[in-house]
Amino acid sequence: MRFLSLPNLLSFLLLFTTSTAQLPLIGDLLSEQPVQRLDHETSFLGQWEIVSEDSCVSAMHLAVTHENKAIMFDSTASGPSHAILTASNCRPDPTGKTAMLDCWAHATEFDLETYKVRPLKVLTDPWCSSGGFAKDGTLVNTGGWKDGFYSARYISTCATCDWRDYARTLKAPRWYATQQILDDGSIVVIGGRRSFNYEFIPAEKSANPKLFELPFLRETTDAFENNLYPFVHLSTDGNLFIFANNRSILLQPRTGRILREFPILPGGSRNYPASAMSVLLPINLHSQRTDPAKRATPFPAQVLICGGAPRDSFYLVESKDIFIPALKSCGRITITDPHANWMMERMPVARTMGDMLILPNGDILIINGATKGCAGWDFARDPVFSPLLYKPAVTRSRRWTELAPSKIARMYHASSAVLPDASVLVAGSNTNPAYNFSALFPTELRVEKFRPPYLDLDLAAQRPVILADTLRKEIDYAEGFDVEFGLMDADAVVREDVKLTMYAPPFTTHGFSMNQRLLVLRMEEFEPLDDGTRIRVRVTAPPAGVIAPPGWYMLFVVSKGLPSDAVWVHIQAKILNNY
Repeated sequence: MRFLSLPNLLSFLLLFTTSTAQLPLIGDLLSEQPVQRLDHETSFLGQWEIVSEDSCVSAMHLAVTHENKAIMFDSTASGPSHAILTASNCRPDPTGKTAMLDCWAHATEFDLETYKVRPLKVLTDPWCSSGGFAKDGTLVNTGGWKDGFYSARYISTCATCDWRDYARTLKAPRWYATQQILDDGSIVVIGGRRSFNYEFIPAEKSANPKLFELPFLRETTDAFENNLYPFVHLSTDGNLFIFANNRSILLQPRTGRILREFPILPGGSRNYPASAMSVLLPINLHSQRTDPAKRATPFPAQVLICGGAPRDSFYLVESKDIFIPALKSCGRITITDPHANWMMERMPVARTMGDMLILPNGDILIINGATKGCAGWDFARDPVFSPLLYKPAVTRSRRWTELAPSKIARMYHASSAVLPDASVLVAGSNTNPAYNFSALFPTELRVEKFRPPYLDLDLAAQRPVILADTLRKEIDYAEGFDVEFGLMDADAVVREDVKLTMYAPPFTTHGFSMNQRLLVLRMEEFEPLDDGTRIRVRVTAPPAGVIAPPGWYMLFVVSKGLPSDAVWVHIQAKILNNY
């Protein structure tokens, strides 16, 4: 099976400086580029394993910390979960009207090595909230339902850490909002139901005094509110790409100025409840720039959006019990190109409510979801059991691969996350009120691991192994650092076979992985060592926060398409501006 390496693909696309409106479809464009090298061949289509029969709470929201724990939580209104808080740590009635206590946990910490669960206490309701990691690795969660509308919650990484919950932090209610970290480590939260604005999250224990109005969000709402959980990506020029319903803009977040409006993405609605998927495609840092800090020529950044539903899908289910097919179409756009247009293609299978993850080798995994209906309790039919792998392949017929199916339906409120061992954690689905296990699609508490094709056991010996003890974990912007790794037949591996990637772990909920980001680092030196089983490379750290916001990243070595296990590295912002 032949694949075009990501660095070569992006370098090739850079040659086209004219408007993407003049470009052919992606497949026709790529078919002209010859193959540069071969990745390891495999017919393996992936493997599923149930690693836990009971996560104790439904993983409506999911994030993986740099301590190799998964934080899972749903809603304080979900009813009795399978995890109990200690008697001295129960949750009081948030209305203050009764003396009753809620001793059921609605959040857990899931250990990725032992698969054991530690109950966590959350005070205000985080149902349909937003989140992401702060620069120090603290998970910051905002908004939710009712008593959680204005909340900010924080949980640090330690053996006994629990949520710190502040009910009056935000200026506007944030239900179905999106959160994004910026280049200096500040965090912005955008939109939410009937909140046509955005704001910066203040320091912990503070209340935010200021809102930025964003009429674009009001303009993109409709009778079915198909602009919730807007897709937000930090562009390599420091601005925010914001997509809502079928429209998108480039926003200067600190001034509120809209710099550009992109063409409409045709086909239907893409945001909740239509619930498409979106990623910022891997950013290639191989190109030389004379002064990266000036941002005069930003690294090219592309966004991919796939799936969703026709605009009236929610209405047809709610009023007429009609479940129409979801969308197959995908759009891809270069958001750093002022003349950009959407390049269209089609998935093999229609999908709503799926998750879209960037794998360590730069491939895109589409997982979970349904082929009919849209998001909402019992608003979808025909679950999709088989993931799709999207590769920027040479020919259209090789770009999409249908992978091995799960046996578990993962639909509304399912979630997934890339793990440090390069597998994918899959959890949650249909967080029914009162944890209904007899519904058509019952609440799902089983946790699975999916192993993508590059984890073929027949290729296990060919995977690189980072020598973690030799790696510096704290790195600064634009500095060079060495990575040493072991590799069978290292003498037969050349520089072009290897790339190093850094992955920012996202916060995933409702089909969107907020703050997800993969960088392909620039390699300066490639040195096979004398024993023939080790290689040392020198790479350059990302040049600035617009490329890699400060925080913890998984660092992978990829050899001929096969990723190593990750080592966590930390980029720390030296200066934090105040807004």
